[in-house]
Amino acid sequence: MDDSEKGGSSENRRKRLLFRAQRRGFKEVDLIFGAYAQENLATLDEAGLDQFEALLAAPDQECFAWLRGAQSVPAAHDNKVFADLKAVLGRKGTKWNA
Repeated sequence: MDDSEKGGSSENRRKRLLFRAQRRGFKEVDLIFGAYAQENLATLDEAGLDQFEALLAAPDQECFAWLRGAQSVPAAHDNKVFADLKAVLGRKGTKWNA
């Protein structure tokens, strides 16, 4: 499926994903996904965008449990994008890890 079949250009897709990442509804996950999206969406290839979009579709509580290591990450989401999201969570000096 190309970008036009997913709702527009690659740039529009990135904007839509950024918006969704920052407004999932669970504050901690919004902060983590939003920080990751602002820093990485511009450089993700199509496979990375697909992986990120799939993570955005997962329930907030489950994502947060995976990120904290409270639950095992399902194989479908155990990829580089998830590993990079988890790295965002571990940063020092952030709102959630001061």
